[in-house]
Amino acid sequence: MNRFYIISIFIICVNFSCEKKSKPEPPLVVKEKIIKQFGYTLNDYHVVKDTVKSGDSFGTILEKNNLFYPQIYNIVQKAKQVYDVRKINIGKPYTILFSKDSLKSPKLFVYQPNLIDYVLVSLTDSLWAEKKSKAVKLIEFEAEGTINSSLSETMEEKKLSPLLSNELSEIYAWSIDFFRLEKGDNFKIIYTGKFVDDSTYVGLNRIHSAYFEHRKKPFYAIEFETDPKRGIFEYFDENGKNLRRAFLRSPVQFSRISSRYNLKRKIAYYGRVRPHLGTDFAAPVGTEIRATASGTVVKSGYTRGNGNYVTIKHNNTYSTQYLHMKKRGVKKGQFVRQGDYIGTVGMTGNTSGPHVCYRFWKNGKQVDPLRQKLPEAKPISQDLKDKYLTYMKPVKKQLDSIVSNVNLVENSIVNN
Repeated sequence: MNRFYIISIFIICVNFSCEKKSKPEPPLVVKEKIIKQFGYTLNDYHVVKDTVKSGDSFGTILEKNNLFYPQIYNIVQKAKQVYDVRKINIGKPYTILFSKDSLKSPKLFVYQPNLIDYVLVSLTDSLWAEKKSKAVKLIEFEAEGTINSSLSETMEEKKLSPLLSNELSEIYAWSIDFFRLEKGDNFKIIYTGKFVDDSTYVGLNRIHSAYFEHRKKPFYAIEFETDPKRGIFEYFDENGKNLRRAFLRSPVQFSRISSRYNLKRKIAYYGRVRPHLGTDFAAPVGTEIRATASGTVVKSGYTRGNGNYVTIKHNNTYSTQYLHMKKRGVKKGQFVRQGDYIGTVGMTGNTSGPHVCYRFWKNGKQVDPLRQKLPEAKPISQDLKDKYLTYMKPVKKQLDSIVSNVNLVENSIVNN
C-alpha cells in the first residue's frame, strides 16, 4: 500500500471523528424563588402592593381593582366583625392577590396597620376576614453610655431607642433620681429588640439587666421571673434585694417635676404665698396617668380647683390623689393595681399648664412622697433567692464584661 493512500485514510478518519456531534447538554433550568408572605405563596398569584393615599377608602381601593357594589358592601360587613376597614390610615401598606389567569380575579386583600399585625379579607364568594400577627423574633443587644448632660441625650448620641431611657427610669425609680444625674455617671444594659421577617426592627422588647454607676456608686438590676404562672418578672440587685417599692416614684412615665411639695411656695395662679401640698409632674396633655400603688378608688370626680381628679386609698396608712386630669379612667369603688391606667394628663381646674398634681397622705396628713421612706416590695422567699443568686452570677459577669467609655478613658490615662 503506497504511502499517499495510508495518509489519506488517516486524514479521513481524523475528520470523521472531529465532525462527530457531541451529545447535547440539557437546558439550564432556573428555579423560581418561592416567596411566602401572610401565609400564602405569592408566586401563585398576580400581586399588587401599594399604600393608602389621601382620599382612599377601603371601598375606593376595591373599586380600582375590579370589585363593585353590592359586593363591596358585603365584604365590608363581614370584615368589620374583625377589623373596621373604614378606618384604614394614609401611608399604611396593603396587598391584593389576584388569580394568575387571564381574568385576574381579586382573591384576597391584606392590610397592615403596623409592622406586626395584618388583616386578611377574602374577596371571593366565600367572604371571611381574619386578623393575624407576624412571628416576632427577639434578638439580644448590649449597650453602654456615659452621661455628659442628660440620659436622653446620651441615648441619642449612641443611636439607642429613647424608650431605653424610660425603661431605666422605671427600673431604678427608687434607687436613682434621674432628674439629678451627674456628668460621668455611666450605664451598661442588656436588652432585647423585636424583629419580624428576620431583619425588620419593630421596637424595643425590654431591658433584662442593667448596671448604673451614679456618683461612683454601683447599682445592679437583674431581671428574674418570680411568678412563672402569671409571667411576673422583677428586678433585683446583686444581693437579691428587690429594686421595686410598694409605690412608684411617679404617676407618669419619665416626666419632669415642674414643682415640688413646698409649704412656703408662692403660687403664681393665686399671686400669694400658699402651701403647695403636691408634687407637679409636667407632661403633654393626654399622657397616661397610672396608680402609684395598688388600692381602691374612693373618689373620682370634679371640683373647681382640682378639675378632674381621682383619690386612691392603698391601706390604713397611705392614700394618693391625682389632680387636673383631662379624662378620668376609673370609677369610685374600683380596685386598681400598681401601674394601672387611671386617667390622662390635662389642664382642668386651677392650673397654668399641663401636668398632674400628685398628692400623698400618710396617716391622714399630706406629706412629700419623695422624702418618705416608703415600704419596700414583698421580699423574695429564701428558696427563690437561692435560685436567683445562682441565675444572677453569669448575668452579672456579662454586664461587667461590657467595656464602657469611662473605662477606656481611665485606661488611656493610666497607660499614658
